Amino acid sequence: MKLDERRRDEERLRAVVEFAHNVLTQGRDRYRAKPTPLLADGLKVDTGEHITWRVAGGREIILSNLASQQVLLRVLTGLSNLTGEIGFKAAGEAVLRYHFAHLTDSSGLLQWGGHRVIDLKTLRVDGPENKGLVHELKNHFPFYDLMFAVNPAATRRLIGAIWNAHLHDWANLELSRHGRYGLSPGLLWEHPFHDPPPFRETRGLSFLPTGNDLIYAAGRLYKHTGYLPALVWAKRLAWMFVKARHPQTRLGVYQYTQALKQEEAEIAPEDPRFSLSCYGDRAKRQLGPELGPDALEGNMLLPRKARSIYVINTLMELELAEELGAEAREFVAWVHEGMLAYAKYAYLPETNQLKPMLANGTDLSGYKLPRSGYYGRAGTVLQRSPAGGDFLHAYARTYRLTGDPDLWTVVRQIGQGLGLGDLGFRPGDKVQLALETREADYRILFALLEIYRTIPHRAYLALARRVGDNILRSKFRHGYFLRQPDCLYAEFNAVEPLALLALEATIRGTPELVPGYLAAGYLTGDYEELDGTVHGLYGGELYERSRMS
Repeated sequence: MKLDERRRDEERLRAVVEFAHNVLTQGRDRYRAKPTPLLADGLKVDTGEHITWRVAGGREIILSNLASQQVLLRVLTGLSNLTGEIGFKAAGEAVLRYHFAHLTDSSGLLQWGGHRVIDLKTLRVDGPENKGLVHELKNHFPFYDLMFAVNPAATRRLIGAIWNAHLHDWANLELSRHGRYGLSPGLLWEHPFHDPPPFRETRGLSFLPTGNDLIYAAGRLYKHTGYLPALVWAKRLAWMFVKARHPQTRLGVYQYTQALKQEEAEIAPEDPRFSLSCYGDRAKRQLGPELGPDALEGNMLLPRKARSIYVINTLMELELAEELGAEAREFVAWVHEGMLAYAKYAYLPETNQLKPMLANGTDLSGYKLPRSGYYGRAGTVLQRSPAGGDFLHAYARTYRLTGDPDLWTVVRQIGQGLGLGDLGFRPGDKVQLALETREADYRILFALLEIYRTIPHRAYLALARRVGDNILRSKFRHGYFLRQPDCLYAEFNAVEPLALLALEATIRGTPELVPGYLAAGYLTGDYEELDGTVHGLYGGELYERSRMS
């Protein structure tokens, strides 16, 4: 090994160690004489003040949201595994132990999620209140492996409570993204199942991001306990999304039900309330008169929704399939079919773009919205989106587990579209990579490690090292990984350190020592700016704000 190469490897690892040390020294509870082991979600780079959320009225919550720290827990665990310094992992275990002991409700649910946090200063449940302090997990993917290591009984109870909170009708798998606290367990996994048809009208919205978390939780429960009914229900839920795919194209879906119309919308389409689901399926109301009966919310393959289907769901189900073996082989077949369909209908290799679509194959590129509604104001033009490192990652993993050469063609085309050079006519064959790339995207790094896992060609690892060096050079500032060099806040749940640990573990030939990555979760709700204006905000937007603004 070249001396300079190893020096850069050590430099990347030192940066992650420094990051974790800073999180554990600067991010801890500092608000009481006997501090808890809890951590803030981030801090202000210049002052070290913990990040806050301003609710209406100007009150500030010091954010400590366990659901927004699940990547961090994986980083701490992977770092201990690689370095032998047990304190990193122990800190994460202490956070979980405290939550299980002090911050669960009567059903076993944790106080966390997309709308519910702990105020680190008061230790009270709090959060943005425009949607209420409901339980919501959408593509959060808790680190259940560590939870089972800390408290198996509480984790098993938690997973049952999550399913019970979000399933209004187990027999028909009517679920809602908003879960209820304080429910008694009831039959749980012993409920009957009626295998209902797709697109039934229901009160809850069967969003895939919620379904993803439910499938993942039940799969993890089976992995750690061998409790077969949990895996049966995970497959049933996954099948509901597969069964709702369009019968000709096999595209879709983001949800397998449609919203039940509960009242008439006696307001103007421009009114924000017009997009509430109580008035019926939002795509049908906004687009149905022009696009026909297939214009349902579940069939809308716009960028964010397509990513949940063809990136996040794909990576999650294939992770379960690989870890659970023959018991979960259906996941591979379902993912394989979906990824082929999406490449066939949506991907444009000549521009490395993805079309906005209906699941029936209708190309919505350049489509001007005829009226206002959930998908935007009248006159908004739907645009194609780039196929980025996340899609490269998903197609690379699907190829690795299926060996389908048509999928490798897509991997190769996306790689070329991203300026990575030629990944090869086949994996490892006639590889000509752009080793001077300036890409610093952790998603591309994960994708390259996936490809290297398929065929350990040295060029793939060399390119992965290059992207890792770029990440370090462009993202690591003030001891944290920032989205931009002048960011106001540092995010403790940053994904870059996990990607760099995965790279180091791969270099050492021990990739199993670092937990995998699926998604990072979110917090959302009303936020009051310093000038008094109140608007909806995703928590990730705070980490994109500049110190100069």
